[in-house]
Amino acid sequence: MTRTAGLAALALAAILTGLTAGPAAAADGTVGQRETVCAEDLFVRVTAPHGAWMGTLYRGQTFLVEKGGGDWVYGFAYGDINRRGWVQNGWFC
Repeated sequence: MTRTAGLAALALAAILTGLTAGPAAAADGTVGQRETVCAEDLFVRVTAPHGAWMGTLYRGQTFLVEKGGGDWVYGFAYGDINRRGWVQNGWFC
């Protein structure tokens, strides 16, 4: 591989890495937002994602995202629960 080709490959890798990092950064953008649940029901987990079930949020109830990132978010579940826990991300309006 020539030096020019190597530099081009590094530049392409940097661009692709930046593109794949975009959605994760956008998911963290909801931190501090009180989101409305759009799913029929959304399970709230106590200690960790996939952890023990604490309760259920229903459509129209809200969740304050305190820690974002990825498939799960941590925060305060308003409504019937009124406690902190983990919910699966992507079920908000």
